[in-house]
Amino acid sequence: MASFTGNALKDVYKDILHTSNSNSGISTTIKQITCGDGDTTALHLSNRNLKVQPAADSTTNTVIFDADGNALLTVDSTNDIVKAGIGQHTLNTQYHRFGIFDFSPTSGEHHPLIYSPTITNTNDSDFTGEANGSAWGGTGTNPATSLTLSSAAHELVPSIWILQGNITIDEVQYIMGSDAASTVNIHIMQYDIVTGAGSTAGDLSNGVVLAQTGSSSGSLSPVTTGDDRVSIGTLTINTADVASGKAIVAFAEASDTDDMTINLSLKYHLR
Repeated sequence: MASFTGNALKDVYKDILHTSNSNSGISTTIKQITCGDGDTTALHLSNRNLKVQPAADSTTNTVIFDADGNALLTVDSTNDIVKAGIGQHTLNTQYHRFGIFDFSPTSGEHHPLIYSPTITNTNDSDFTGEANGSAWGGTGTNPATSLTLSSAAHELVPSIWILQGNITIDEVQYIMGSDAASTVNIHIMQYDIVTGAGSTAGDLSNGVVLAQTGSSSGSLSPVTTGDDRVSIGTLTINTADVASGKAIVAFAEASDTDDMTINLSLKYHLR
């Protein structure tokens, strides 16, 4: 119905939106907008505030479109996120990088990567990641699920990313190359970590595989690398939500000892 003209109030009153405010109109007190028959809407108004609160959550709770019908701003109250732009990207999307350059691995060992590749040494000694003097990631199918520090703690520091807020991992992309033909498995691990400055500070426990090359932590699919290619792809994410305070470590396991360079980009959003 385009207009109320020529229609009796009894035939149109259900379509009239109003605030139930004892005929006082809009005031400083926010009121829910209702229909003439008392049904409520998600809209709440005052002369100072606007609130949208649905009766039930939806992935498209509030959507603002352009003239062509493209969604520009979407409030997803089901997943508690906000998306924006033509690409509908989560508004607080961020990226974190792990990597290592021209590193000589030991075949079959899970080597930790540097969580911020801008960290460099200043005394010409190579980063090994060998806390306690050995490759603490181990040689199992997946990296070790715990670490009790006793020495070489400085080799662990460049590998650890301690979360300062709850995150959801959206994607992990890898870019890899090696001096000769090889295959490489990548793992992203989550750990509990002891904080503070006591004798157990830095100890890791309760390790969980968050993402890996392959369909699952029990079904790995190593990536072929070589000096004739740059291998690019994404990891399979097993667990996307990671809680604040957890420690995240990335590992690479090569099938031989050829020097390798790895760049990981972890796309995530705060939640």
